[in-house]
Amino acid sequence: MTTGENTGQDGGPAPAARHPDSAGGAAAPSVARRTQRAGRGGPRPHTAGAPSGPGPARTRLRAPRATRTNAIHPGAWWIWALGLGTAASRTTNPLLLALLVGVAGYVVAARRTEAPWARSYGAFVQLALAVLGIRLAFAVLLGSPIPGTHTLVTLPELPLPDWAQGIRVGGRVTAEGLVFALYDGLKLAALLICVGAANALANPARLLKSLPGALYEAGVAVVVALTFAPNLIADVQRLRAARRLRGRPDHGLRGLLQVGLPVLEGALERSVALAAAMDARGYGRSAEVPPGVRRTTAALTLGGLVGVCAGTYGLLTAEGGTYGLPVLLAGLAAALGGLWLGGRRSLRTRYRPDTWGVRAWLVAASGAAVAALLVLYASTGASAYAALHPGVVPLTAPDLPLWPAAAILLGLLPAFVAPAPALAPAPSGVRTTGKEPS
Repeated sequence: MTTGENTGQDGGPAPAARHPDSAGGAAAPSVARRTQRAGRGGPRPHTAGAPSGPGPARTRLRAPRATRTNAIHPGAWWIWALGLGTAASRTTNPLLLALLVGVAGYVVAARRTEAPWARSYGAFVQLALAVLGIRLAFAVLLGSPIPGTHTLVTLPELPLPDWAQGIRVGGRVTAEGLVFALYDGLKLAALLICVGAANALANPARLLKSLPGALYEAGVAVVVALTFAPNLIADVQRLRAARRLRGRPDHGLRGLLQVGLPVLEGALERSVALAAAMDARGYGRSAEVPPGVRRTTAALTLGGLVGVCAGTYGLLTAEGGTYGLPVLLAGLAAALGGLWLGGRRSLRTRYRPDTWGVRAWLVAASGAAVAALLVLYASTGASAYAALHPGVVPLTAPDLPLWPAAAILLGLLPAFVAPAPALAPAPSGVRTTGKEPS
C-alpha cells in the first residue's frame, strides 16, 4: 500500500472525499442544519404512527383561502346583512339583539379583509353607540311615554306654553322609561351594525360591477359619493403629517386654513380627472330604444320600487304582516322586469363577472333564514310576541327564547363556509415559527 492511499478502520480503502457541491456532499450539512433547527424549537422528526399534518377529510371541510375567483359575491353579503337587520327589526329583546350583534361581529372578524373599505365596521359600531347614547339622553331630558313607579331622579322642569302640551323638558326620570329607551335604542344600533357588517364584507367596486345595466350610472354616482369622504380624510391626514414633519402648526384656525385649501384643491383636481376618465370611457352613452319600451320600463321600475317600499314597511310593522310579503314580492317582480328592460339601453360590457357559487347561496340563505324564522315565530301567537317584545311595566328581566336564539345562530354560517381572507405577508426579518435562540 502506498503512503498516499487512505485506509478505513477495517483496513480497506476509505471512501473517497466528495466535492462539496455534489449531492452526496450536501447531505451532511443539511442534516446538521436540520439538527440545529430542531434544537432551537423548529420542526422535529416525525415518529412512527404520528400524523404528519391535517388529514384529507379535515382539509376538505376547511374553507379555502379567498382569491379573485372564489370570493363571495357582494350581493350575498348584503342579503345576509339585510336578513340580520330584518330580524333585529322584529324584536326589542336585548338578549336577542345582543346575540345578533355578536353574530355579525364574529363573521366580520373572521372574514374581513385588510382592504381600506373593510375598516368601516368600527365607524358603524361607534355610530351605533352614539345613537344609543342620544336615545337615552332624549329619554332623560324629554321624558318617556311609558309610565313608571321607580323614580331615579327628578330634574328641574321647564314650563312650556299651552300649544306645546304633551312635551316636557326635565321632570321625573323613571327606571321604566330608561329601560324602554334602552330597548328601542338597541334595535336601531343593531340595524346600524348589520349595515356596517355588509359595508365591511362587500367590496363596493365589485358591487358596482354587479349592478344591472339600468342602474350603472346611478351606481357610479353613489360609489363616487361614498368614496369622496374617505379620500378627503386621507388627504387631511397626509397634509397634517407633512406639516408636522416640517415643524409647522396643524391645529387652530391658521392650521385649518393652510390645510383646507390644499385639500379642496386636490378634491377639485381629482373630480376633473374623474370626469375626464368617465368621458373617455363613454359614460352616459345609451342605445336607441323605442318610446313604448322606455315608458314601460319607467312604469315598471317606479311601480316596483313603490311596492318594495310598501312591502318592506309592512314587514317591519306589526300591523302590516298580512299584506307586507305579497306586496314586497309583487314590487320585486315589477322592479326586476323594469331593470331588465332598462338594461337594453346600456352598451356596457362586463369583464370577468362575479359568479354566484354554492358558498354565496349558503351565505345569502343563512341571512334569509334568520329573517324568515323570526318573522314566522312572531306570528305564532301572543306568547311569542311577548317573548320578542318584553314589557317594562312592571319592570322584569327579559327571558331568552330558545327558538329565536337558535335561528339567529344560523347567521354564523358565513364564518365557516365563506373563503378565509388571505394572510398578510410577514415582514422580512421577523421569525414566525420556532423559539428565540437563547
